[in-house]
Amino acid sequence: MDAAHAVLAFAVAAGLLTVTPGLDTALVLRTAAVEGPRRAMQAAFGIGLGCLAWGAAASVGLGALLAASQFAYNVLRFAGALYILWLGVRMLVAAFRPSRASTAAAPANEPATHSWLLRGFLTNILNPKVGVFYVTFLPLFIPAHVSVTAFSMLLTSIHVVEGLGWFWLLTSALRPLAKWIARSSVTRALDGITGSVLLAFGVGLFFERR
Repeated sequence: MDAAHAVLAFAVAAGLLTVTPGLDTALVLRTAAVEGPRRAMQAAFGIGLGCLAWGAAASVGLGALLAASQFAYNVLRFAGALYILWLGVRMLVAAFRPSRASTAAAPANEPATHSWLLRGFLTNILNPKVGVFYVTFLPLFIPAHVSVTAFSMLLTSIHVVEGLGWFWLLTSALRPLAKWIARSSVTRALDGITGSVLLAFGVGLFFERR
């Protein structure tokens, strides 16, 4: 197929994968609901930066090394699992506190106590499945007689833009519910649900076998 058809086919396939619920979606939704849309989009941009890093790595062969080397894969897998488990435990601890003020109700000019941009980036970059995805998925849409590196980054950028658009829609959809979500019982429930999802994903990643 030619370049135009390859881009169109990839955009459709990547778009379908983007809207499929997963770890990134859970993280952004929880952040939007509990801490507000600004921090949710910080996490979304961090996830996008992670995708760009993985796309660049795959385009120059580092992703192929990860896919081929069991040792490299396991090192990244254990690091990613521990980080995701740490995030999940923090959210579960917050969920079981007797009461707490909702950060979503904090003033917009209040400085963040942590960087959701970095959290989104680390959640993505420490997940070796993302690297394997790029190194196996991108070549299916790269036509002959094009620069592999440049075309890979083009496809990765399309995936990132689609992801940011999807996350923006999700965070915008939650705005009308902001007052209800700001209730302590609701934020604690969201922390509990998301923390449980992160723990399940982290445990699954830790014990995964290839």
